Amino acid sequence: MAKPHDDYSPLPKFLEAFPDMSGNAVNGRGETKPRLASPFFWHPHSKQAFGELQDAVLNHHRLSAGVRATYSPKALRGPKAVEQVPQKIDKDAAAWTADIKKFALENEADLVGIVPMKPEYVYEGYELNEPWIVMIGVAMDHERLNSAPDSLEEPTSAVEVGEQYNRAARVSRNLTNYIMEQGHYAKAFAGPYASALLMIPPAIAAGFGELGKHGSLINRQYGSSFRLSAIATEMPLMGDAPDVFGADDFCTNCQICTKACPPGAISETKQTVRGVDKWYVDFDKCIPYFGEALGCGICIGRCPWSRPGTAPKLAEKMSARRTRLVEES
Repeated sequence: MAKPHDDYSPLPKFLEAFPDMSGNAVNGRGETKPRLASPFFWHPHSKQAFGELQDAVLNHHRLSAGVRATYSPKALRGPKAVEQVPQKIDKDAAAWTADIKKFALENEADLVGIVPMKPEYVYEGYELNEPWIVMIGVAMDHERLNSAPDSLEEPTSAVEVGEQYNRAARVSRNLTNYIMEQGHYAKAFAGPYASALLMIPPAIAAGFGELGKHGSLINRQYGSSFRLSAIATEMPLMGDAPDVFGADDFCTNCQICTKACPPGAISETKQTVRGVDKWYVDFDKCIPYFGEALGCGICIGRCPWSRPGTAPKLAEKMSARRTRLVEES
């Protein structure tokens, strides 16, 4: 049986917008030595070489009225930053940790995790001096997400993704302002446009889940149907731990997203990327279809972990399997 990507041909306008280099090379695929991640596709044009391709993708997305409305300047992405209050309110790290998690969960967040800042969480050429990262996750509507691939006339999945990016932005900006009002500095980071901070590595460290074969996180509650935002802050906090429950083992044997990906961008095996063996999605194959399908999302929508109510059961099953294997070894 032919795979879906056997007959896929990218639109010329996306191929013509590619710079004279591979996105996989920029990302460090095949490199055996660790290094910081390079600014890339979603960064400002001045920071990276794929600005023309970014424009081609976004201009195509703007052809859809639904997507245009979701990403318009009037989209509800939260308040402007407030000034930091001069006098810091004094609480210990445990109290502040409980306080900001409660605030985030009461203000549209579905997941909250905290990790110490590490150099590898920052893109090359940027600098972040805050000692803590607060990660935010917001769940997506699986039925709408699973409608992918989208068309210009029916952008259901893309609109859902955009709305949840907006919600994640609101959480991070509201939480940032709350922290600033307590006298502590904070800075919000919200997608899809990237800035100094990588999202997935600190989200893994904060207990949001494991990296899936499709390049997105798999969470024990929401599967891959969630989006991220973050806050960097100097407020004294306490960190969370990674949550390893067997999603990586599951992906080793599952081929659903690999077979479902129209351009064939998802590898069946891990690859070495900047000195680490990990799941990796081929950028050069993915992005033309990503542009054409208004953000695609097929791999996340088809992921078994993302079906409503499935992730907790799979996590329990895979955790029990891991425990059994450890006991038998």
